[in-house]
Amino acid sequence: MAYHQPVVFFHGGPGAGTSGRDRRYFDPDFFRIILFDQRGAGKSKPHACLKDNTTWDLIKDIEKLRKHLNIEKWQVFGGSWGSTLALAYTQAYAERVTGMVLRGIFLLRKKEIDWFYEGGAATIYPDAWESFRDFIPNEERDNFVVAYGKRLNSNDLRKQKAAAKIWTTWEMMTSHLLPNEGYMRRGQDDLFSLVQQSKVIRFENFRARSTGLKDKVLRSTHSPVFFPVRSKSQILLRSTLNNAEHKTFLSSFARAFARIENHYFNNKGFLPTDSYLLDNVEKIRHIPAIIVQGRYDVCCPMISAWDLHKAWPEADFKVIMDAGHSATEPGITAELVAANEQFKSLYGDNGQF
Repeated sequence: MAYHQPVVFFHGGPGAGTSGRDRRYFDPDFFRIILFDQRGAGKSKPHACLKDNTTWDLIKDIEKLRKHLNIEKWQVFGGSWGSTLALAYTQAYAERVTGMVLRGIFLLRKKEIDWFYEGGAATIYPDAWESFRDFIPNEERDNFVVAYGKRLNSNDLRKQKAAAKIWTTWEMMTSHLLPNEGYMRRGQDDLFSLVQQSKVIRFENFRARSTGLKDKVLRSTHSPVFFPVRSKSQILLRSTLNNAEHKTFLSSFARAFARIENHYFNNKGFLPTDSYLLDNVEKIRHIPAIIVQGRYDVCCPMISAWDLHKAWPEADFKVIMDAGHSATEPGITAELVAANEQFKSLYGDNGQF
């Protein structure tokens, strides 16, 4: 099988890691799909590590991965924090990017962090906010990101895990337009992190390996609509692992997700200015791009996508009227698949425009 166009997938969080389901936005008969776990996330080691973990370290990693795989240019695809990283990487290495698909735009500005973590989103989700708020004593509630940071970096692992679970649950409860019980349980369900880790192991051929990556890419039935299914691996995991093992994996996911997110947000994404990504759009305006945004996204409100659209009118801007934040919402999923199909029609036989 000849793979025409490499595409690299930037996961969210930061800290969320990848899973095999992230391939479903791409036609495997056309794209060479590259998933990688950013520092401290998924199967990357050291797990949940914050040392030398900055946006600029990740950009260096991406370039090392591109060179390792002998790729001259590739398409980038990222949602939420993945859109942040995609913008930062492309602005640094525009000559290496053939096209961009961005979803749930997050520009890592102070007002975006304040909206979600300092009480703005609480006006829409006051019930979910209570648990997040009440975990922090009254005297520390002037800055929840800092307060959670103290606990997520505590020497007491129990405090780390407790804070990580609440931090993660808050995001899971606000990610869909309509309540998604299955998704919300991921913040509480021991199986969630277990499945995340297992899928990365089972699809480990997507990690940077010294040989055979493009020949080992797993095929899946390509569909314009993503239908989540319970895989055989999930059934197997439920039947073979005990509760203690489930809890271990839960702590593993939530700890990485919360610690790394909080680390980046406390450090303003390690960007030199609050408007850095908007200020540097000029460097990438010539690159074909499609922006997909849920109208009712609470995690990454539409104002960020709108500001990017105004700064970058050449990019195709698609607003999904019946969606929130999650890439798994039907309208968003359909547009992401359609975006990649649109790029397919633009690439020539050599994988370039």
